[in-house]
Amino acid sequence: MAFPTGRATPRVEREIAMNQANMQTNVATLLTIDNDPSILRVLGVRLGSHGYRVLSAPDGRTALELAQNTEVDLAVIDHKLNDEDGVSLMEQLRELRPDLPVIIFTDHGTIGKAVDAMKRGACHYITKPFDGEELIQQVQGCLVKRRPDEAVSPSEVPLGQTGAFEPVIAKSSVMKSVLAKVAQVARTDSNIYIEGESGTGKELIARCLHAASPRKEGPFVAINCAAIPENLLESELFGHEKGAFTGADRRRYGLFVRAHGGSFFLDELSELPMSMQVKLLRVLEEREFYPLGSGSKVKVDLRIIAASNRNLDRQMTEGRFREDLYYRIHVIPISLPPLRKRKADILPLANKFLAEFSQASGKAVHSIAPGAVQKLLRAEWPGNVRELKNAMEYAVAMATGETVTRDLVSDAKSPGGHDLPRLRDARDTFEKEYLVELLELNNGNVSQAAKMAGKYRADFYVLLRKHGLNPMDFRGKKETAREN
Repeated sequence: MAFPTGRATPRVEREIAMNQANMQTNVATLLTIDNDPSILRVLGVRLGSHGYRVLSAPDGRTALELAQNTEVDLAVIDHKLNDEDGVSLMEQLRELRPDLPVIIFTDHGTIGKAVDAMKRGACHYITKPFDGEELIQQVQGCLVKRRPDEAVSPSEVPLGQTGAFEPVIAKSSVMKSVLAKVAQVARTDSNIYIEGESGTGKELIARCLHAASPRKEGPFVAINCAAIPENLLESELFGHEKGAFTGADRRRYGLFVRAHGGSFFLDELSELPMSMQVKLLRVLEEREFYPLGSGSKVKVDLRIIAASNRNLDRQMTEGRFREDLYYRIHVIPISLPPLRKRKADILPLANKFLAEFSQASGKAVHSIAPGAVQKLLRAEWPGNVRELKNAMEYAVAMATGETVTRDLVSDAKSPGGHDLPRLRDARDTFEKEYLVELLELNNGNVSQAAKMAGKYRADFYVLLRKHGLNPMDFRGKKETAREN
């Protein structure tokens, strides 16, 4: 479709006039495009009731005219328009306004196309029939993504106003920028994804998000996806009815229900089994689920905050994490810097931990010697804030006077050292070696290998994909002796 030229149509002129009449107010302007007039009316009422200016277009040509002649902050486009493809229209709109965030409407049967739209630049997608509250959440989230620094600057983080951020030490500019973004997105109800190395304080930031949000009076429920065995995880999350399985002697509410009205924090999200990823996706999309052994759905109102110290993009590429779940959870990403990149925070953090451990131990350790300070500042801290905290706990425990001396500051481990691998990495290594041995023993026969491992064939294939193993590579080799 070529860009429209010449005089705007009367409909477009009316929309532009309405927009320009309100240009003095700092309100976002949204462009909605759908062939169905009733949907345009619903969108106008729903978005307008939240203070947005709404321009509507029944087709691509009208949408392009509006985008040419007025400032648009976000577009909502139906994936399938009468005479064109919504994603193609999105790309044309972004030629006019390269930073324009776009939300795509899609039917349940075309979610794969919506995921493809995300890859081509859409901010998010929503399935029809859409939920009004979810629409507002996604609009808020996409607007924050586009201009995260407009509403709150690092110097304006409301530390003293709400107290929500008091537990966080942020003297460095990079950490102040993080808190500025956290303060901004806390006002929305969008899903948040926090990424950062182990020990950077992801759960602390999640708690700050909750405390600064409109949900602060509700519960904050946290779960570590790597800490709960796979066979217990579903029951923990969804709950169960009496008699749902052996040992279920009474009804038990799951963690999702306990988080109703508040925030739910999923730590180590990358460790969530593929079977549970499907079920979590349904909760994110529908905000409802079936407890184990129940025939009745349970609806929940909660905000999802997830975190991981692994690269989810890589996990997704390697087939270990679902694409559709990634795009649902990755609405507003917050990246926490490692401690080595926020040197200005090291000494304030050390003094904070010094005071805490000194009081807890009943000791009068009040200061850190200059030599110890130099050692703290030069260390790389691969274990980040958690490692610094452990170092200060050791220093206070071993101190015999009022000062932490240089010799009491243990040397931080070098990132390139020869320490033992993390348990998760060691487990992955063993798992891959075990699978290779099984495939070699069974000459690449997946059914026999799965039976020997005590796994279902489908689950065994999931493990093979996780480690990039192809059964065909093990066929035709000399079959080794094996015991049944």
